[in-house]
Amino acid sequence: MSVRTARKLRSNLTDAETRLWSRLRRKQIDGWRFRRQAPIGSYVVDFVCFDAKLVIEVDGGQHADSRTDASRTTFLEGRGYAVLRFWNNDVLGNTDAVVETIQSALRKAGGYPPPAR
Repeated sequence: MSVRTARKLRSNLTDAETRLWSRLRRKQIDGWRFRRQAPIGSYVVDFVCFDAKLVIEVDGGQHADSRTDASRTTFLEGRGYAVLRFWNNDVLGNTDAVVETIQSALRKAGGYPPPAR
């Protein structure tokens, strides 16, 4: 997908994506930097920490049993990314637990964020 598509998606976040972005932006989780709606190959991922190679996807009900999501995950994992998927209702109803799961994955990925730029 193009950078233009990613930019358009950034301006149309779902409520769950907006809620999670408010907790990920500005290096709020142990200093790790996330980008939202970032292109990786032919895909645009909801959130990514390039330094930790961690992708976070926030999915609605239309993603249940999605073959497209499975192929996307396979593609990303093949490039060394870990992929975390959360349902919209989990992000909206239990944001703290979602953030704790992300924080745990970041610690596994590298333990500490890269030095400040």
